[in-house]
Amino acid sequence: MSITSGLVEDDRVHRSVYTDPAIFELEIQNIFGATWIYVGHESQVPNDGDFITASIARQPLLMVRDKGAVHLLYNRCPHKGAQVVPEGQGNARMFRCAYHGWIFQRDGAVRTIPLDDGYEGTCIGKHSPDASMTRVANVASYRGFVFACLANEAPPFQEWLKGVDSSIDNMADRSPEGELEVTGGVLRYMHRCNWKIFLENLNDLMHPMVTHMSSSGTARSVANRHFGKGEKLPAAIEILGPFTSNYEFFEDMGIHAFPGGHSYSGGTVSIHSRYSEIDAYNDAMNAAYGEARAREIFSMNRHNTIVYPSLTLKGPIQTIRVIKPIAVDRTLVESWTFRMKGAPDELLERSILYCNLINSSANLVGPDDHEAYQRIQTGLMSEKVEWVNMQRHMGKEQPNADGGWSAMGTSDLVFRNQYRTWAAYMETAA
Repeated sequence: MSITSGLVEDDRVHRSVYTDPAIFELEIQNIFGATWIYVGHESQVPNDGDFITASIARQPLLMVRDKGAVHLLYNRCPHKGAQVVPEGQGNARMFRCAYHGWIFQRDGAVRTIPLDDGYEGTCIGKHSPDASMTRVANVASYRGFVFACLANEAPPFQEWLKGVDSSIDNMADRSPEGELEVTGGVLRYMHRCNWKIFLENLNDLMHPMVTHMSSSGTARSVANRHFGKGEKLPAAIEILGPFTSNYEFFEDMGIHAFPGGHSYSGGTVSIHSRYSEIDAYNDAMNAAYGEARAREIFSMNRHNTIVYPSLTLKGPIQTIRVIKPIAVDRTLVESWTFRMKGAPDELLERSILYCNLINSSANLVGPDDHEAYQRIQTGLMSEKVEWVNMQRHMGKEQPNADGGWSAMGTSDLVFRNQYRTWAAYMETAA
């Protein structure tokens, strides 16, 4: 019997799923090592020879473009096991192992083995597949977003992504050219909590008006004190203010969950739907798509989309966050900003401002959540209260047209859905 048996029920989960190091190690193997995980974006390797390093389930990887195609390799020399490319990014004609000088082509094929006659009659010679860097077997790309599955057999990618593929589509379609590109560097923020606490919080619409009173509430006070009704607000206040909208606003936003643990909150209305319009951007979108299609694209305003378990994105603000579990009580979150090709620079500037205010290690809103995460992680160590309740609006969800379920915004639907998926992964050997 698995160590996770009996820890997930329809309306609650046991506290140990957040606190037990043995369960965390099993998650790395059975979840992050067995399903589709976000690796990077094709725009990070635009030219032949461009590469970035990455990792999934502690496995070092190398994403590289060669002859127009994007390859994903295990970043390991087949000889002594040394990491071939140090962490980072760059451009290379080929890759040379710094230990014994083996040289590999950009698709991973071995090119040179020093004194290769010394391997004559063995399985590791220059013409043996075993002498090349190993490719990741299951790689898929959707609108430039690259995913990989390390398991021998991967779930059908398009079926796995169903329900949240439309969020990626909308994010890309907001570009007048229909394409995105990563811009600038990455913002990394270590959270002192289990990775699932962070992930659950993204579509927890009961917390913003309480947790973010110190940041968003202050921004609202400044706006009320210094700006008249209908007066244009600074972009920072436009971004911060909606986090403390009332309960009815978040309830009306709605919540949507899908097989595979995916979800999104919001629809036609979210905290991003009230930003000031930029005329030059509207003109570019109308010219590219026509007014009717442009209005349709703008009408989708989702708050957070979770591509379970590793990626969360905000289409209206062109940012993503990547979840990287480090330990049972440590989670590294990477925040990346995208530029929409063909859009005015004002859109990129707003996205950068948003990330600085919300997602950076020196932001204003994140510390509110960070404090809550630490309190949850600490509180869950209590042995006298064993269960975490997830009953809000239970049984009130309804099927939606995309094969999932929809409910009122403050429903615990997304948590129950995530743990159905979690239990299925954890009960299945990798």
